[in-house]
Amino acid sequence: MPIPATFAIPFIAPDPVAFEIVGWPVRWYGLAYMAGLLLGWLYIRQLVARSALWGGPAPIDSEAADNLLLWATLGVVVGGRLGFVLFYEPAYYLANPEQILALWRGGMSFHGGLIGTGLALFIFARRNGAPFLSLADIATAAVPIGLFFGRLANFINAELVGRVSDVPWAMVFPGAGPLPRHPSQLYEAALEGLLLFFVIRYFTHVRHALRRPGFTSGIFLMGGLARSFAELFRAPDPDHLFTLGPWLTPGIAYSLPMIAFGAYLVWRSRAQDERSESAPTIADR
Repeated sequence: MPIPATFAIPFIAPDPVAFEIVGWPVRWYGLAYMAGLLLGWLYIRQLVARSALWGGPAPIDSEAADNLLLWATLGVVVGGRLGFVLFYEPAYYLANPEQILALWRGGMSFHGGLIGTGLALFIFARRNGAPFLSLADIATAAVPIGLFFGRLANFINAELVGRVSDVPWAMVFPGAGPLPRHPSQLYEAALEGLLLFFVIRYFTHVRHALRRPGFTSGIFLMGGLARSFAELFRAPDPDHLFTLGPWLTPGIAYSLPMIAFGAYLVWRSRAQDERSESAPTIADR
């Protein structure tokens, strides 16, 4: 049985408002997303500035990377919010449509943000004549930075709490009952953020993955395995269609096609490499 709440680590809830500007509250939740987008943009500028990573010129220059930030931001915010509304709480927002725009209250979907960003990148690629898969590789290399800060924001908001647990670091979250729970938001920050970032960085900087369009995106999408593992510690939504026992949750169900498509992209990029290496040169002909 779980240990009594009195032996759990107390959750010291910070004020959700970090500071005010002329009477307007600036919340930690918004700052976390701003930090993720800003640092992700700076990282993308580093990637496109290093021609050695690409084996030649990068598919876009630094100015295009600046414009890409705006498109990616729109994709993350619009896709993430609509994904949360449609994938997780459709009944609530159908009854309370005025709350759809209340982003400061939290409620963003990773999978919705992924779809929204993918669409934004596709439109950007078509408008600028850039290769879509290479743009996706650039963006996905930086996405774990945003995921890290986003999960910290979930922790600060005491939302998306973990399952009841007796681990020594379990916490009693406000609004989640008296029993201690896994701080699953921190697990996800470590797995989806830090670990996935360094795994992708290994492939981009050591294995030259950016020279194979789609490979980096595939590795990122296969990072859905990290999300699926973290879901085993996160409290499931008992009323959701995809909550089927302790081993299948909405987060896992939505990650399965993502993992499968990521494996396909990795296979596809490797197969193209093998074909190009086996193709006869002019001298061979």
